[in-house]
Amino acid sequence: MSLSQILIAGHTLISIVAIIVGVFALRNLFQAQASSASLTGFIVLAIATSATGFILPLHGVSPAVVISILALIILAAVLLSRGRLRGSRWARWVYVGGLVVSEYLLIFVGVVQAFTKVPPLKLLAPTQLEPPFAIAQGIVLVAFVVVGVLALRAFRPQGATQPSFR
Repeated sequence: MSLSQILIAGHTLISIVAIIVGVFALRNLFQAQASSASLTGFIVLAIATSATGFILPLHGVSPAVVISILALIILAAVLLSRGRLRGSRWARWVYVGGLVVSEYLLIFVGVVQAFTKVPPLKLLAPTQLEPPFAIAQGIVLVAFVVVGVLALRAFRPQGATQPSFR
């Protein structure tokens, strides 16, 4: 096994674990938990998966590089907002929204990879411009918009002021 294959396998494993831990992290938002092992673990793993993407063989600026940079910026905002959750409505929105968007980006890339690597899916959308790919990504996007809105409404850590949705 070459170094490149080992790096890709490690990156893939980190990404899969991040997605799984992210599901539990989002569940904690619905339980108004501002911090937990799954929330912390998800943030660390999401940062790791974005950062390890840069050590893979790169061929210029690609959509994957842009998504990784965007994800790292969002995660930095999540970390900055984490300590201000109780006193600021905007910090809670950044925290919850950033966590939801971070999980969405991981799933988005997972769907892209599935359509690239899984033979039946690749047959359905070989260029990823075909309707099955767009439908799959559309379903994921709508699901995360719903989860995001519901999480914003549910997440009120103890001592926090009530958010306004006007």
